[in-house]
Amino acid sequence: MENTVREIFSLLHKWGIHTVGQLAALDKEELAARLGPEGVRMWERASGKSRRLLRLVRPPESFRESFEFDYEIETAEPLLFILRRFLEQLTLRLSAIYLVPRELTLRITFSNSRQVRHRTDLSGWRNDSVVADQKIYEHVFKIPQPTGDVDLLFRMLQTHLENFQSDHPIIAVALDAQPTRPTGQQFGLFESTLRNPHQLAETLARLTALLGPDHVGTPVLEDTHRPDAFWIKPFMWDSTADANGTDDPQALLSLRKRRTRRGEAVREGVALRRFRPSPSVSVLLDQNKPVHLHSPQINGKVEDQRGPYLLSGNWWNEKSWACAEWDVQLETETICRSNQNDNGWQIEGIYD
Repeated sequence: MENTVREIFSLLHKWGIHTVGQLAALDKEELAARLGPEGVRMWERASGKSRRLLRLVRPPESFRESFEFDYEIETAEPLLFILRRFLEQLTLRLSAIYLVPRELTLRITFSNSRQVRHRTDLSGWRNDSVVADQKIYEHVFKIPQPTGDVDLLFRMLQTHLENFQSDHPIIAVALDAQPTRPTGQQFGLFESTLRNPHQLAETLARLTALLGPDHVGTPVLEDTHRPDAFWIKPFMWDSTADANGTDDPQALLSLRKRRTRRGEAVREGVALRRFRPSPSVSVLLDQNKPVHLHSPQINGKVEDQRGPYLLSGNWWNEKSWACAEWDVQLETETICRSNQNDNGWQIEGIYD
């Protein structure tokens, strides 16, 4: 299209047409026969007979507050004072258009030339981490339940800055807010919600700062037969999902009906009460079978046993393991599980 316009302008100049008035004075049909549709559009613009509708496009509004300190600061008090004012201004602007912040991004500029940037949620769990040659520390706070309460939002920032340390003074700070509409949800008969999601998130943040992100969360069993093998994932409250992983109210109702029979609970089997850590035990063997156990917790003659149950895994790397488990019944009618591995014999627990 650009080449066609240039060719038309070159041809008009050869015809002696140099102004808009000269172009508008030409005959439209003859111009269309010689220059085509593009020439007609140019003639309509020149004669004022074309219409171009204007579309109103509002630029995206940015909810950002920033401040540069006149002098370098090394304490949290002036930083918290500025952040409190930021939150008041941001929530006031958002409330005017019926919005609340769903995510806050804190950026702190230092006087050095190197910064560490990482992204976490409100519970302090790190999602990603990069090191770059910049001067900005960035922290993203995901609000559990979007709210415009300044006190709650400020307490969230204050909790994070209580454990924040830097080797360099602060010269500037900025706070960005990602807006959203206030949440409104109606729960069903078998659904529940947290009484105060922000209080839970604040508690998780304090625990994470005290214990570290690898020690706070929800334990998840690993896909292995190794005892006590699990990993920690960030805690997420699901208000609609049942502990069995279903969120269908009809399915939950049928599940509860199957669990009860004529008003009495149905027994699903015995439970193993585990010892943590597993205490050591002295075992007397007869033909490689335990016949007597002795430990401060359990002591007695073995009346019956089942086993051994041989377990092993990770033989392909340095984390290889192997053990033999025995279920034994003592003369005191106590049923327990014992474990034999490279460290000797241990009592894993007692069956209830």
